[in-house]
Amino acid sequence: MRWLIDGMNVIGTRPDRWWQDRDAAMLRLVDLLERWAVAEGEDVVVVFERPPSPPIRSTVIEVANAPRPRSHAGDDEIVRRLQADPDVRAVRVVTSDRALTERAEAAGATVERADSFRLRIEAR
Repeated sequence: MRWLIDGMNVIGTRPDRWWQDRDAAMLRLVDLLERWAVAEGEDVVVVFERPPSPPIRSTVIEVANAPRPRSHAGDDEIVRRLQADPDVRAVRVVTSDRALTERAEAAGATVERADSFRLRIEAR
């Protein structure tokens, strides 16, 4: 299974004041995703609407961002990646965004809600 993660959507599942330091929240999510991906042997791409500052590097997962930061740019990047995937049925998108869910399912991917996914990766 390949995973495309709507990063800020997963971060937003916890009202832990993440909005006070979005970059630190991104780093915490990447750390969780790395540990989970290694333990489960999963192929993970997390997509953010803008690049974190400082940049987050990982040898375990791909940390990606939209080419231009703007509202819903991360969603557009996820859909672009789905459309370019030769086996979209092997991809699971993680989001709770209704419009992105519809677009991902129309492309042939399956979708898992961000809140249930967050529970999955925190259980590790």
